[in-house]
Amino acid sequence: MAKYLILKKRKNFLKAAKDVTFVLSNIIVQAAFCDEIKKNNLPRIGFTATKRLGKAYYRNLTKRRMRAICHEIGEESFLQNIDYVLVGRRDTAICEYEKLKTEVKEALRRVNKIFKKRQKDDEKTPDSAN
Repeated sequence: MAKYLILKKRKNFLKAAKDVTFVLSNIIVQAAFCDEIKKNNLPRIGFTATKRLGKAYYRNLTKRRMRAICHEIGEESFLQNIDYVLVGRRDTAICEYEKLKTEVKEALRRVNKIFKKRQKDDEKTPDSAN
């Protein structure tokens, strides 16, 4: 069971949408560094399903599937101090569950690779504030 916090504020969703976005056929993963000071370094995850997906039944099913996948894949797939947003697409509710799970893992791996590279670049650059 993965440990993470839930994103609830709109500004956090918008910030993630502006930073890193990775699009696959059944899901979109967005992420950004967390600026807010937290008690623990747990990642925060938000789930979005727009009205374009269909009726409430499909939107709820989409979010349920995304939450279940996040619980299953475990906390090793998420980096600390990063806000993730999983956005459902039209086929998220009806595609094969294992395929969706594989796509989420792949998207998270690629997004995490970008953030790890950024952290390394930040460590390499010398502080200019003397």
